Amino acid sequence: MKTESPLHVVAAVIWRDGRYLAVQRPEGKPMAGYWEFPGGKVEQGETLEQALVRELSEELAITVEDFFLWRQVPHSYPDMDVFLHFFWVTSFHGKPFPLEKQSMLWVDPEGELPSFLQADLEIVAELAKVSVSRI
Repeated sequence: MKTESPLHVVAAVIWRDGRYLAVQRPEGKPMAGYWEFPGGKVEQGETLEQALVRELSEELAITVEDFFLWRQVPHSYPDMDVFLHFFWVTSFHGKPFPLEKQSMLWVDPEGELPSFLQADLEIVAELAKVSVSRI
């Protein structure tokens, strides 16, 4: 049974050398094994920006400095509705490290792609059109 309001989720598009960062959902979580953009649920009372900073600190041990809201994507799964807020991260401190023991991958947007969550596919397709020279 779906809840009435969608689950709000923040996600980060983080670039390095023309590749963006993807993380794999760990065993024991819903949709384990699929790849997604780093981020997570917005907690009650948090702004989207606060949630992004918290999630990337908890998940990857990085401190984001500069970022902006880039895209918003609603998606319906059979058991829940989500509303994803994708942020383009332009600057951060630290080296991404998988604190939740998840696998990480720097994805070539023009190369072979791992199996992303269905809700992320529109963004993955859009990133394939981004000029890597601009990044």
